[in-house]
Amino acid sequence: MKNTKIVFFGSDSWSIHVLKALEDNFEIIAVVTAPNSPVSNYFKGLSLTPDKLDENFNSHLSILNCQLFVVASYGKIIPKSILDIPKYGALNVHPSLLPKYRGPSPVPATILNGDKETGVTIIKMDKKMDHGSIVSTKKLKLSGQEDFTTLINKLFQLGAEILVDIIPDFIAGKLKLKRQNNARVVFCPMLKKEDGYFDINDPLSSEKLDRIIRAYHPWPGVWTRWNAKIVKFLPIPRHSEFISESLKEILKQVQDDDEFLIQMEGKKPIPLKDFLNGYPDFPLKSITIDKK
Repeated sequence: MKNTKIVFFGSDSWSIHVLKALEDNFEIIAVVTAPNSPVSNYFKGLSLTPDKLDENFNSHLSILNCQLFVVASYGKIIPKSILDIPKYGALNVHPSLLPKYRGPSPVPATILNGDKETGVTIIKMDKKMDHGSIVSTKKLKLSGQEDFTTLINKLFQLGAEILVDIIPDFIAGKLKLKRQNNARVVFCPMLKKEDGYFDINDPLSSEKLDRIIRAYHPWPGVWTRWNAKIVKFLPIPRHSEFISESLKEILKQVQDDDEFLIQMEGKKPIPLKDFLNGYPDFPLKSITIDKK
């Protein structure tokens, strides 16, 4: 199947897990992505960055003569006229167990709701968002301590493994596709900056604060206002491959029982205990995050 010609649609850094797996097993003749995205910076071949997915772009794709599209965290709705170009249509890697958590924020929704499991669904795309028939699904058990960055990377790594396994049988017509049960759809909308705000004088429960900190970093972030300044709440990253060099220095201060980092506007993030020592009149005097 190495000569199977695929056009890949993706923009975010975690979609590179899928692209790498496809490169190792198939022929990637082009990527469609956002300008200066992690994918465009990674891919060495033909990189297409259209402003609009219109008829003009449709004609550009048609002449590539590819057999399959694979879409993973691209960021734009792809019209049916484009999805119909390749002989075998388009497969989408979606980081939830569809039809649960259709929409643009399935991973934050998974963490916010305290789900015990999640997974990856591969669908054959149609004109409706996340609506297409299910090609394959794989579940993933959750510990209850995942944050957005580690979970979404893990899910797309899992999705990459599934794709490599199922594409040959999908192209050969050996797989039985399953329609989604629309009566069980749960939709998760696009996140907005204000979704991460909470009133420090009416604080959240420890459980909810823990979940939103893990779900909303890096976007939209969890934040409040205090003394005319913005105070941010950040998860403590536990996986070194997702930690910047500057954050590694800050993490040297972190103890095993520290719950999260707090960042005063204009300052570096520091552990909760250190923050309260420096700002003893901060309303959030003490909070304990239950360790699962």
